[in-house]
Amino acid sequence: MKNILIVAPHPDDEVLGAGGYIRKASAAGDRVTVLTVSGHLPPLYKQEDYETTVQEAKEAHAILGVEESIYLEIPATMVQDVSVRELNGKIHEIVSRVEPAVVLIPYPDRHVDHQVVFNSVQVATRPIGPGKCIELVAAYETLSETHWNAPHIEPNFTPNWVVDISNEIDAKIDALGCFASQVPAFPHPRSLEAARALALFRGTQAGFSYGEGFHIIRMSG
Repeated sequence: MKNILIVAPHPDDEVLGAGGYIRKASAAGDRVTVLTVSGHLPPLYKQEDYETTVQEAKEAHAILGVEESIYLEIPATMVQDVSVRELNGKIHEIVSRVEPAVVLIPYPDRHVDHQVVFNSVQVATRPIGPGKCIELVAAYETLSETHWNAPHIEPNFTPNWVVDISNEIDAKIDALGCFASQVPAFPHPRSLEAARALALFRGTQAGFSYGEGFHIIRMSG
């Protein structure tokens, strides 16, 4: 059994980027923890909006087999307003408690929250202290933000690790469907159809029916 930590800037990012992996890992007996850094909170959103997304996340996590869900309750799009020291400390505390062997984090893409969370987790997972136990740190892609970076001006997501989720694709789509308040209708890039299409494309890149792409940042063992 391994402890696995998935860090999501917002509810649904973890399912979009690693829902199949989560299901695969939990079915294999691994203990999966999801840390959601921010949410749909005031002042930009109503408190009931946040409560709705948390309930949706709980339903999605139940489908995928997540053992623990943690919420830092920072308002969405305002993660950068939290001091670097405070945010790093909060994430470091979770890493220390969970003692993960695998950490999956958002790719630093178009969304500023993704960039800030990426930087903070990079600090918290350095190979010192609790980070010495981490065997793998990898970044996942998030429809649609990851695909909206400016080509050749900003870094573009290029997976160097693809996980076979052929047996988990239906569970991933079912879990994503729990986010009724967040998932728009096709042809929106975050629609259920787009998520399945991306998994189909990533799978065929590696010889699978369906896959999830990741970019390995650090690996040891």
